[in-house]
Amino acid sequence: MKEHYEPPSQYSWIVYAIAMVLVGVLAGYILALQGPGASTARSTTAAAPQTAPAAPVVNEAELRAYQDILTRDPKNLQAAVKAGNMLYDAKRYVEAIGFYQQAFAIDSRDINVSTDLGTALWYAGRTEEALAQYEKSLAIDRTHAQTLFNLGIVRADGKRDFAGAIQAWETLLTSNPTYPQAERVRLMIADARKNVGA
Repeated sequence: MKEHYEPPSQYSWIVYAIAMVLVGVLAGYILALQGPGASTARSTTAAAPQTAPAAPVVNEAELRAYQDILTRDPKNLQAAVKAGNMLYDAKRYVEAIGFYQQAFAIDSRDINVSTDLGTALWYAGRTEEALAQYEKSLAIDRTHAQTLFNLGIVRADGKRDFAGAIQAWETLLTSNPTYPQAERVRLMIADARKNVGA
């Protein structure tokens, strides 16, 4: 006797389609986990490069996790810095400022946080506050290269204070003779000299 063939019902096809979608999502998740990790070292400069690369997209779930940590433990320096760095790298400077301020309140001797805060303020259009924050950085270390580099740019571009910019950059070169961008700084000094008194 021949077996009776029952065609698959409509619901079977729906279950099959859902299963295939789930397999695709799982494969995408596994591939994402195998991708390159986030950079832990950031270069903070006040000057934007000629052709700025696209800002990375913030992992909102990770950001919320840092916010949750800070809600439970407002003194968690690492969570505040990581949240600030994520937003800074994504060029969401206004949002980064709050996290950097929180981090700097936790550790007012962390010169890198102070300088990143100053640069975020500059990019957010808050020139005077950026300059004041760089002064706080220099109170920690008068020879901090990145602070002096950024201070010169903000003085030149934000205040048209070319003499002040030259002073910051010359201090940078004197106190950091092996600074990797020394040649660039010399060119910026030469350009600023053309504008002094102009």
